[in-house]
Amino acid sequence: MSIAGPRLGVHLAHRRGLLAAADRAAAIGAETIQVFVDNPAAWRRRTEPPKTLPDFRDRLASASIAPIAVHAAYLVNLAGSDERFHRQSIDVLANELRAGAGYGARFVNAHVGSHLGSGPDRAVEQVVDAVAATLAATGDLRDRPMLVLENSAGGGNGFGTTVEELSAIFDALRARGIPDAAVGLCLDTAHLWAAGYELDDASAVDALFESVEASIGVDRLVMIHLNDSKSERGSRSDRHEHIGGGRIGAVGLGNVLRHPSVRHVAAYLETPGMDEGYDAINLARARALLAGEALEPLPPEAFALRRSRAAASPVAS
Repeated sequence: MSIAGPRLGVHLAHRRGLLAAADRAAAIGAETIQVFVDNPAAWRRRTEPPKTLPDFRDRLASASIAPIAVHAAYLVNLAGSDERFHRQSIDVLANELRAGAGYGARFVNAHVGSHLGSGPDRAVEQVVDAVAATLAATGDLRDRPMLVLENSAGGGNGFGTTVEELSAIFDALRARGIPDAAVGLCLDTAHLWAAGYELDDASAVDALFESVEASIGVDRLVMIHLNDSKSERGSRSDRHEHIGGGRIGAVGLGNVLRHPSVRHVAAYLETPGMDEGYDAINLARARALLAGEALEPLPPEAFALRRSRAAASPVAS
C-alpha cells in the first residue's frame, strides 16, 4: 500500500558519469533526483551538454524517476547588492535554466542569497530584479523549468530566512507581473531549524505551513530539501546531518514529511556520505519516517562522513 506523502529522492553527484547516477538512483529506489549540471563552485559553465544526456533521461524515464531538479551553482547570489556579482548571478542562473531544460528538469533550485549588509528592503528589490532578468533572458526557452527559490539558514546576512521575508519576495514578484507558475518555493528543513523554527513541535509545524499558505500559497511550495542538522535551533548555522541523526531528529523530520501540506511536493535528501552508501540508508530512513516507523540508531562511523555538498567537484561528461 502506498503512503500519502511527497515523492522521495536524493541529490546525486555524477563524477562517475550521468549514467552511473541514473543507475544508482534506480538501484536505491529514488522516486525523484536532484543534480548539478556543472561545477557548483565555479562561475564558468560548460558550453555543450554531456554526450550521455539523452541516455540519462531515458534511464530515469524508464525507472519512473521524476521530477528532475537541478541545483544551481552555489555562487549565485540573487539578494546581493554588488553589481558585478549580481550580473554574474543572473547569467549563471539563466544558463542553469537552459541546461535544466536539456535535462528535462521541472525545477531549477537557487538560494536566495545574502544581502551583504544592504538590508532587507534592498534585498527584495535585488531578488526580484534578478528573477525578472533571468526569466527575460530565457523567455524563448522551450520547456523552461520553474525557478525555485530556497529559504536561507540566515548566516552571513542570508535573506529569505523567515516566511515573512520569503513572502515579501513573492509579493514583489506578483507586483512585478511575474506569473506564479514561473517561480516556486523550496523549504530546506536544516535551514528552517537554523532559522529558529521548532520542527520537533507538531503544533509549530502546523503554524509554519499555515503561515506559508496564508502569505505565499502552499501550492507554490514544490520542493523540500530534507536534511537533519548538526546545529542548534536558531543558530543560523547550515550543517546537514543524517536523517534522524541530528538535532531536528526523527520527530521533527517526521512532522514535516507527514504533514498534509507537503503531499504534493518532491523531497530531496542532501545528507552526508552519499558516495559511501548513505544515499540508500538515508532514503530508507526517510521512508520509514513517512510510514511513522521508529529509526534504528546509526553507527558511530556514520558521523565521520563528509556532507555531500562539501565534496562538490566538476561533474563528469
